[in-house]
Amino acid sequence: IEFANGSVSSEWGRIRAAMGHPKPFNMKMIGIGNEQWGSQYIERYKRFAAAIKEKYPEMQLIAATGSDATIFPNGQAEIDFLWDQWRKLEPEIVDEHFYRTPEWFIENVNYYDQYDRNGPKLFVGEYAAQSVGVGSPDNRNTWKCALFEAAFMTGLERNADLVTMSCYAPLFAHKDAWQWRPDLIWFDNLTAFGSANYQVQKLFSLYKGTRQLTATTANIPQLNQKAGTLFASATLDENEGTVLIKVVNVSDKNLSVGLDLKGVTKITGDARIVQLISDSLEAENTFEEPDKIVPIERTQSIAAPEFNLEFPHYSLTVIQIPVK
Repeated sequence: IEFANGSVSSEWGRIRAAMGHPKPFNMKMIGIGNEQWGSQYIERYKRFAAAIKEKYPEMQLIAATGSDATIFPNGQAEIDFLWDQWRKLEPEIVDEHFYRTPEWFIENVNYYDQYDRNGPKLFVGEYAAQSVGVGSPDNRNTWKCALFEAAFMTGLERNADLVTMSCYAPLFAHKDAWQWRPDLIWFDNLTAFGSANYQVQKLFSLYKGTRQLTATTANIPQLNQKAGTLFASATLDENEGTVLIKVVNVSDKNLSVGLDLKGVTKITGDARIVQLISDSLEAENTFEEPDKIVPIERTQSIAAPEFNLEFPHYSLTVIQIPVK
């Protein structure tokens, strides 16, 4: 079966038609393993990689790094072993997973700042803050988990030259038949709603820009010795002519902050401000209150590239500013 270059067998064509997708899938990436580890995984990876590359040399291979280092006793040793192998075998992308406490996510906003830019690219293929513990049936999609993930995501966006893709996990859960908590979207037989985490993911996807900009924060009070209170990333949407700034305030205080859009000569219209806010870190969307945490939009006049803006406590703010 040929599946990458459009030449397909008649049988495969019938399969695609039955799936409702008669045209070639034009697949560009393939993962070899998921949360595999150990020497046997490397042996099998080499055979798969050689066969795929021989037939489809342009196919990008995604390799795994075992599971989360905090879950298994030898997790970090396994990850270190695999990374040593990937530096030699050179897959295009390596998949890393993080199921950690909410605090870990804000303490590791800079996780990828010092990664080797000469090695494989990264796919943060599974991550989610665990309100109680990894795999606990009592985990919740609280605003704390979603907000602290948003802080971590500013670091992913800031390192977009290295982190090619990211994916919250898991995606769907039925109210009465789930296997894992938390989950992004909950449903029953009649209704569905997006969690607070879903709302965060949605804002990052809708306001992502086309080019990365440098965003720095200064003179902001510290939450603790490892993490700050305000986290930011910035991009430029070259198609729309807008600067997109994402700011996460994880403190319990509103913060009035000065922003300076260096290099911008003129603001050409009102800014759009989209926010996710909750007074309580324990708040969450539910079947009874599915819209407890949803985006709130407004416009604001900004006269010059230097301006002040107040960021509410426990909030994610996206600012879209038309510029020249």
